[in-house]
Amino acid sequence: MSDPAVKLIGCFGSPVVHRAEVALRLKGVPYELITEDLNNKSELLLKHNPVHQKVPVLLHGDRPAICESLVIVEYVNEAFDGPTLMPSDPLAHATARFWASFMDNECGESMWVALWTDGKAQAAAARETKANLTLIEGQLPKGKRFFGGDAINYLDIALSWIAHWMGVFEEISGVRLLTKEEHPALCRWACEYTADETVRQCIPDRDRVVAALTPRKELYISIAKAMVAHE
Repeated sequence: MSDPAVKLIGCFGSPVVHRAEVALRLKGVPYELITEDLNNKSELLLKHNPVHQKVPVLLHGDRPAICESLVIVEYVNEAFDGPTLMPSDPLAHATARFWASFMDNECGESMWVALWTDGKAQAAAARETKANLTLIEGQLPKGKRFFGGDAINYLDIALSWIAHWMGVFEEISGVRLLTKEEHPALCRWACEYTADETVRQCIPDRDRVVAALTPRKELYISIAKAMVAHE
């Protein structure tokens, strides 16, 4: 089933918008991408995501808007025909959702502090991040290209932040967290993911992302410092 009445409110260079885009493309769903200026949010965004006022937001016909990237991925998987993005086995399904949550919460917070702080806080966060990456790497099926086996699935999409954007943030911050020496399988997966033909259609140019996000460095530092202060 294809539905041209699908619109995605997003913005350039966002890893969470990429999650929604790649899910739509993997399912073969035509969609219109509406690019938002987050410094001057549109009435469309404010209307459809009044709670968080963030992207991505999926609009599907006259249905209520769907917000939050991983919620959108699950909705797209269930609402449209095409290759399944979720494991059919209930335990595998639950496990994939657990590791996706781990990425966005425990792993994501330690990564952010490791990238944008210094001193003891940075060193502790870097150790935690590398340990978390080891745990994530352990979820890769041996001999398979993706977390989903031979094809990209929900967990690959959830972890796509690592595959493309982590290197961008490492370049901007000057901090290296993911290396071939420490996490060879995860680095191989990142290369496989970003080289996939469907993924390449909606992955933003790395140099353009670096240029777009570098001016936000001071903001990222202030957010990381606030995280440390609240621990």
